[in-house]
Amino acid sequence: MSMKTGGDGELNAEINVTPMVDVMLVLLIIFMITAPMMNTGVQLDLPNVTGQAPEDPEGKLVLSIKVDKVLFLGGTQLKWEELGPKIKANARLQTEHKLYIEADKMLPYGVVVTAMAIVKDNGIANVMLLTNPDDNLKLDELDSAAAQATQNTQH
Repeated sequence: MSMKTGGDGELNAEINVTPMVDVMLVLLIIFMITAPMMNTGVQLDLPNVTGQAPEDPEGKLVLSIKVDKVLFLGGTQLKWEELGPKIKANARLQTEHKLYIEADKMLPYGVVVTAMAIVKDNGIANVMLLTNPDDNLKLDELDSAAAQATQNTQH
């Protein structure tokens, strides 16, 4: 039986990849755990309705309106007076002519319509509203509220 010892003058030119694989596996696990937590969207309370989900809302540009009427275009906060110029200056919007709007369900109707009008006035033909498809509105509650409102106006 022969055994090699390190004293015969030969250099070992083989790379030991085991430590590198260990480090890569640890990094992979860290990224797998932290990636779902890195949601950078605007926190909104969207209206609940059943409907068709858009084909790819993550890949599209989204205009978000918070309950305090603060605007975000693609996650970047902007003022209402800046919305029109930002839309005209956005090359992606000018080529796609498509914008998603998500607004908090407690916002007045007029605020959302104002945002839609600004978007349409600046050359975006397709404006789509995003909703929360998890639940839908209870239609019987809406009917009873409408009936009660009608009775109150008649008296």
